[in-house]
Amino acid sequence: MPSPESTVIRNGLVVTASDELHADVLIEGGRIAALAAHHSAAAESFSADRTLDATDRYVIPGGVDGHTHMDFPFGGTFSSDDFESGTRAAAWGGTTTIVDFAVQTKGHALREGLDLWHAKADGQCAVDYGFHMILSDVTDSTLKEMDLLVEEGITSFKMFMAYPGVFYSDDGQILRAMQRTAANGGLTMMHAENGIAIDVLVEQALQRGETDPRHHGEVRKALLESEATHRAIQLARVAGSPLYVVHVSAQQAVEQLAIARGMDLPVFGETCPQYLYLSTDNLAEPDFGGAKYVCSTPLRPQEHQAALWRGLRTGDLQVVSTDHCPFCFSGQKELGRGDFSKIPNGMPGVEHRMDLLHQAVLDGHVSRRRWIEIACATPARMFGLYPKKGTLAPGADADVVIYDPHAEQTLSAETHHMNVDYSAYEGKRITGRVETVLSRGETVIDRRTYTGRAGHGQYVPRGICQLLN
Repeated sequence: MPSPESTVIRNGLVVTASDELHADVLIEGGRIAALAAHHSAAAESFSADRTLDATDRYVIPGGVDGHTHMDFPFGGTFSSDDFESGTRAAAWGGTTTIVDFAVQTKGHALREGLDLWHAKADGQCAVDYGFHMILSDVTDSTLKEMDLLVEEGITSFKMFMAYPGVFYSDDGQILRAMQRTAANGGLTMMHAENGIAIDVLVEQALQRGETDPRHHGEVRKALLESEATHRAIQLARVAGSPLYVVHVSAQQAVEQLAIARGMDLPVFGETCPQYLYLSTDNLAEPDFGGAKYVCSTPLRPQEHQAALWRGLRTGDLQVVSTDHCPFCFSGQKELGRGDFSKIPNGMPGVEHRMDLLHQAVLDGHVSRRRWIEIACATPARMFGLYPKKGTLAPGADADVVIYDPHAEQTLSAETHHMNVDYSAYEGKRITGRVETVLSRGETVIDRRTYTGRAGHGQYVPRGICQLLN
């Protein structure tokens, strides 16, 4: 494969998690070669095959989405984006690296699940990708396999306190796996909801004839997210293991993380745009429309949003990922008509994370640098990808987004590039838009035209979490 042409990006405002610089950026051999202040002697000396003008634009690192589910089996169907369509949509949204979840099936080896996900993704991706491992069967042999996977660059393992009979692990299994990550340097990721109790509430609601999508949110109570988050933290303390709690949606769960972090424990939390912008009002949309918004953890009443934004400002929440797991309304979400428990859990989002978080900057929720921190730098550090990913510094991969902070757009299924027949943000007007995207120096979005290709994206083995030192 020919190496990408050299490029200089001039006249933009470079924004990273740590700095804002009026600087030109030189890219050579697919990596950042140098940065230099506009019109300085160093910048004037940059020469390259092509020049991109970023006047009145931001130059930012490509986004790192640490939580996606492409081609993911759930509820008798598969998520509607595969690695080809999903990574193309990611590129459109300024995300240049995803970390997806390979699934261990009960009774099968971790390796078997990992091989299957490699086969799904190989040669299909428009941007770079890594894998976490979903651990759904803790045995002596799978615990041994965890050590091998960490050595190979699969350094995080997701477990579920929810979904009994599918992915669920009990406290003993969780403790054993956490003891293993404490020893091998891996990171335990936790879906923290008390699935055993939730299943009782689901059954009772259905018996009362409460079958609409809004009841999905009502039975998956915030207290049961909080309780599971607390329990996960205590198990991690007993094991001496770091813990990363995925898709935190409830104020009470944020409070548990804040207590743990106040004790200086290696406990981290992620939230997602849907919890920051959507609420149970969406789940209550008429004519089964609420099914579009069924995901777990569920959308919460609007008053929880303030706690999530505050958590992102204070550092009690460190990362915004998407949990991108789309199912079409027609033919997929509709599987749950008459029984909300049969609605496939998941929402589309990989394309809009960077833009929605830029809107959060304009709305005063987070600063510009914090935007890059929660969307690029910290996820890269959390999952052992930094400084190759997540920043613009000499030696880093040239994953670069030229971002127009003034362009206005209206989010809609008519114009998005995700393979799903609705938008969770239909009609939402936001300011800021991705204009040009480079992945390892190669243009994948050129002034709002897709120029990428399946197979450009490379698999990236990951180091261990870099936030533990």
